[in-house]
Amino acid sequence: MTKYVVIGAGIIGFYTTFNLIEKGVSPKDITIIAEYLPGDESINYTSPYAGGNFSCITGDDPDTLAFDKITYLNLQKIQDTLGGPTCGLDKMPSFENWETRPADVKIESLKSYLVDYKETAANDLPKGASFGITFQAWNFNCPKFLANFRTYLEQKRGVTVLRKKLTHVSQAYLPHTKVVINCTGIGAHKLGGVADSKVYPTRGQVVVIKAPHIQENAFLWTADTATYVIKRPYSNDQLILGGFMEKDNWTADTFADQTADILRRTTELHPKILKENPAGSSIEDLEIIRVVSGLRPSRHGGVRIEKEFVDEGKILVHNYGASGYGYQAGFGMGEKAARLALEKSSKL
Repeated sequence: MTKYVVIGAGIIGFYTTFNLIEKGVSPKDITIIAEYLPGDESINYTSPYAGGNFSCITGDDPDTLAFDKITYLNLQKIQDTLGGPTCGLDKMPSFENWETRPADVKIESLKSYLVDYKETAANDLPKGASFGITFQAWNFNCPKFLANFRTYLEQKRGVTVLRKKLTHVSQAYLPHTKVVINCTGIGAHKLGGVADSKVYPTRGQVVVIKAPHIQENAFLWTADTATYVIKRPYSNDQLILGGFMEKDNWTADTFADQTADILRRTTELHPKILKENPAGSSIEDLEIIRVVSGLRPSRHGGVRIEKEFVDEGKILVHNYGASGYGYQAGFGMGEKAARLALEKSSKL
C-alpha cells in the first residue's frame, strides 16, 4: 500500500527515499515513479551525466552550507550501505582553486568537516588562482552508483519502482497515497501542477578520457570558466574533463571547439594528464572515450524545498533545483524534504 510517492529516479529522488526510510517509513509504503530509470540515457535525465564528486563550488548561504556538510558527513554511511567503494562511490584527493578567494563563512564551514583540509601555499597555486585547498573528496561513478542505489532500495529494502511518465503531479497520488515528494529536477519546468518557470538548464559539456595515471581531482573556478578534472571510480580508468556552465541552453549537442577548449584548459591546470600519459605527452595522444553534454537542473532563487497542502488533506513536498550540486548537497536536501513530509500538521 503506497502511502508515499517520490517522483524522480535521479540522485535527489534516491537520497530523499533513503531519508524517508531512515526516519522510519516502511520501504513497502514507498513507490518511486519516474519516466527515466538508471541505465537510461536522455538529455532530460541529468543524474547519469554528472561529473559526480564533492567540490566546493556551491554557494555560501546557510542552507547550502548545511546541505553540503550533512551530505559529506553521510556519504560514508551511503557507501557502507551500498556495499563499499565498488558501488561507485569512493574517496579521492582533491585540489580545488579559485580566481577569487571564497567568503570567510564558506571557508570556515569547509574547515569544520572536510577530511585532510589544507590551504595551498601561494607558490603552489596554478596560474589564475589566488586561493586553493586540498582535501579528501568523494567521487561518484554516476551511472554505476545510481544502478546500485536503485538495487538497494528496490531489491534489498522493498521500495516499489515504477516507470511512468506523468503529465500532471496529481497523477502521482495512488489510491492510498497521502504524500508526494516532487524530485523531478529539470522536469519541474513543465510538469503540470508545478510548471515552475524559475527552473532552467545550465548546460555542461565534458570529455571522458582513459587515464589510469590520474587518481585525483583538480579544479579552477574563475568568473568566466569552470575547469575540472574528476576521476570516476571503478570505471576502467575514466577521467572526466570539463567544462561549461551555459545558462538556459537546452541543447544536447556537443561541439568540437568546446572539446578542444576543455582539453586545453584541463591539461594546463593539471599537466600530469599529459606528462604521465602512457600513450604520449600531447593532447592528440589522449584516448577520448566519449564527449557528452548534460543539463544541470538550475533554478532562479535556488533550490525549492517546501511543502504545500492539496485536495483532501494530501501533501505535496517539492525538492528540486540543485543545479550541478545534487550529488554533493542532495542528501541534506533529501533530509529536509523527508522531514517536511513527515511533520505532523493540524491540516491532516
